[in-house]
Amino acid sequence: MEIKFECPDKVNGMMTITVEETDYKDKVEKKLKEYRRRANVPGFRPGQAPMGMIRRQYGASLKMDEINQLIGSEIYKYVDDNKIEMLGQPLPNEAQEAQDLEKPGPYVFKFDIAVAPEINVELSARNKIDYYDIKVDDKLIEQQISAYASRFGHHDTTVTDYQDNDLLKGDLRELDEKGNTKEGGITVEGAIIMPSYIKVEDQKALFDKAKLGDIITFNPRKAYPNGDFELSSLLKIEDKEQAKNVTSDFSYQITEIDRYVNAEVNQELFDNVYGKDAVSSEKEFRARIKEEIEGQMVVNSDFKFQEDLKAYCIDKCGKLVYPEELLKRIMLANNKDKDAEFVEKNFKASLDALTWDLIKGKLCRAHEIKVEEDDIKGVALQQTRMQFAQYGVSNLPDEYFESYVAEELKKRENLDHYISIATDRKLVEKMKTVVKLNKKEVSFDEFNKMLGE
Repeated sequence: MEIKFECPDKVNGMMTITVEETDYKDKVEKKLKEYRRRANVPGFRPGQAPMGMIRRQYGASLKMDEINQLIGSEIYKYVDDNKIEMLGQPLPNEAQEAQDLEKPGPYVFKFDIAVAPEINVELSARNKIDYYDIKVDDKLIEQQISAYASRFGHHDTTVTDYQDNDLLKGDLRELDEKGNTKEGGITVEGAIIMPSYIKVEDQKALFDKAKLGDIITFNPRKAYPNGDFELSSLLKIEDKEQAKNVTSDFSYQITEIDRYVNAEVNQELFDNVYGKDAVSSEKEFRARIKEEIEGQMVVNSDFKFQEDLKAYCIDKCGKLVYPEELLKRIMLANNKDKDAEFVEKNFKASLDALTWDLIKGKLCRAHEIKVEEDDIKGVALQQTRMQFAQYGVSNLPDEYFESYVAEELKKRENLDHYISIATDRKLVEKMKTVVKLNKKEVSFDEFNKMLGE
């Protein structure tokens, strides 16, 4: 076998592979013999079919399979041995001539290889990058306390007067033009209304200062002019078209007022948030919350630092030349259900992501940053805990999370996701010690404004 690699412009490479008969013959013959041993051909005892018959039936396909495997392994071996930074996978050269494998070799195969441009990015204490420390003030702490109080609140149905955001339960009766209960009209017992969701102000105002037992006259169609779903749900009418024809006033007698009451800031709330007796005073509660928020703010600061680091490095690298047409072909090959328009639309974003991936790889190699199994597992556990916490689940045993993560990491797409996050984090931590940090203290609102911009 002979392999030639040409890359005159340093990014558009072409590999020419010449396969001789001696490269594959012995392996094909061995497989043909194995096929013969296993073959059950009518008229012949098992394993005794003529080799010529086996060769005619299986020879061509075995030869093709063996050549394809051989080419695939040799391409990647050559790329690895010669330290070629290949982008994506090799593609058959568009000028490749068809090879007739029925005829004796040699066979010549040509492949286009996209090669990464040379990247020169070295960072040291001479490089200064902004780093934003986010102040954790009382406002942030109060917001988090309110969030916990809301999460662990309760419903109170003993109240007798309506306030905004209360939920009402009552009996609906359709009225005729004279304001009397319409004979044969729509009646719904236990109808649920949340007046704060009514968009039309004059209809919403009818419920102001309402009390338990009051009878309110309102018009559901006017209250929900564009809400056929809300109207049909309120009136228990399955046919939305029928609901559109309901324009009558209704009486609504309030039989229950349901108010959601936030939890009090006391030991019960402390226990619900952090577990039994983990926190024993409001002072400790606030300190624990501040510590949590500070941890979250570091994540935010690091994210901003990573974005600034990315922009700094891309600018430092200058204009990079890519084999764009070849990369578009690779992108199209990797998205077989998409068309050329999809590739054109998403190519720039894909190229930007590729540039940063190459820079990250360069920095990781330069600073010997390696992601270990424990790093991946740690990220997966943290991400899983955060995900569960969003649904109010924060006090599950560690064993549950360990088991959940173990299953998640068996999926390749999940594993790749967590490897990427772990790599980003280790890179950020390392770069914070390599470059000079231009630290700036900002409020959370100022920080969010910067991200928005």
